[in-house]
Amino acid sequence: MNTYGDLGNILVLKYLANKMGVKLTSEVVSLGQDFDPDKFDIVVFGGGQDFEQSIVSKDIQTKKKGLTQFIENGGSVVAICGGYQLLGRYYIGANGEKLAGIGALDHYTDKQKDHRFIGNVVIQNEETGEKYHGFENHQGITFLGKGERPLGKVLEGHGNNGQDHTEGAIYKNVYCTYFHGPILARNNEIAKHVLMNALERKYPNADLSQAQSVKVGSTF
Repeated sequence: MNTYGDLGNILVLKYLANKMGVKLTSEVVSLGQDFDPDKFDIVVFGGGQDFEQSIVSKDIQTKKKGLTQFIENGGSVVAICGGYQLLGRYYIGANGEKLAGIGALDHYTDKQKDHRFIGNVVIQNEETGEKYHGFENHQGITFLGKGERPLGKVLEGHGNNGQDHTEGAIYKNVYCTYFHGPILARNNEIAKHVLMNALERKYPNADLSQAQSVKVGSTF
């Protein structure tokens, strides 16, 4: 799914990896294809509209075991909007249809009645102090579950549900969010976290000081 240009996140990861002296290649895993958790270091899961999500919701069940294993073993994931929703337990679409997620994360997504959250968002990660900027456009309202913590506290905008001042979710090395744009182009710090998590997992005994020393700002 890539309705909102979320594949741009891959371009950002490749650009930053190159600055780190790391070669990053990508591959699309599409409908009807298996997901091999041992083949990849990073997964990027974009957003889509209800029709696309209804199709992907069925297909992703065949990838549930592999994706869950990848996540539990510390694989790095960036999940945007619909991708975020489908990693959770379920998503209620605008027409009231309940779409199954894979339950790799414990959140769930309900629906708003005749309303969407649309506009600019600013959040602050309470662990790092980093501020992230983005744009949200979602009808779903998401509530975090066991083991999850928010990507940030909402300073401006609505976030996950407009109620508890949370936006996105972090679980192990998974970063979920409603930010479109794409998120990593405006928030390079997250891109660096994703890459460093992947490198540390893949090369636990390597000297990664060169990669760690690469400076990033709010945008490239």
